Amino acid sequence: MNTQDIAPATGQLDTIRVRPSAEDDIVAIAAIYGHHVLHGTGSFETEPPNEDDMRRRRADVLARGLPYLVAEGSDGAILGYAYASAYRPRAAYRNTAENSVYVRHDVNGRGIGRLLLQELLTQCETLGVRQMVAVVGDSANLASVRLHEAFGFRLVGTLRSVGRKHGRWLDTVLLQRALGEGDSTDPNEGG
Repeated sequence: MNTQDIAPATGQLDTIRVRPSAEDDIVAIAAIYGHHVLHGTGSFETEPPNEDDMRRRRADVLARGLPYLVAEGSDGAILGYAYASAYRPRAAYRNTAENSVYVRHDVNGRGIGRLLLQELLTQCETLGVRQMVAVVGDSANLASVRLHEAFGFRLVGTLRSVGRKHGRWLDTVLLQRALGEGDSTDPNEGG
């Protein structure tokens, strides 16, 4: 797993470790996501899911054999999380995943999202995922768009005004990146 020292607001170095999520992380994961649902536009949900909902969502990701990661500070606090999910349920999409990355609001901009996304991409490539899609809520969410672009994602489209939250219309930005051999070989033929 990934480990990196970052400088939090206190100016002291903190070692951040990216690891697989555990059942005990659900309370922190739900709190992080709940804040983004209530105050942000990265998610188009308008009511935060409860801990049981988040537990079921995590179990669904893990049941599909996909990674669900957390970033943990040296004090044991969960600072963010990321996971890959099926892009769409139909069989033809089986080699494509969608990523989600959420960082605790009070530690944004400190490289935690980068650590999470880097490890997520590495694990998905190892699992044989060939395409990764990012569905970024709100075209004004430049931090998320730039994070994905820094990892080689390219803009493939913007769906204009497809959501309404916090009294305004919101776009969805679609970004995509090939993993491994991408579409250059047939993963079902072993090459």
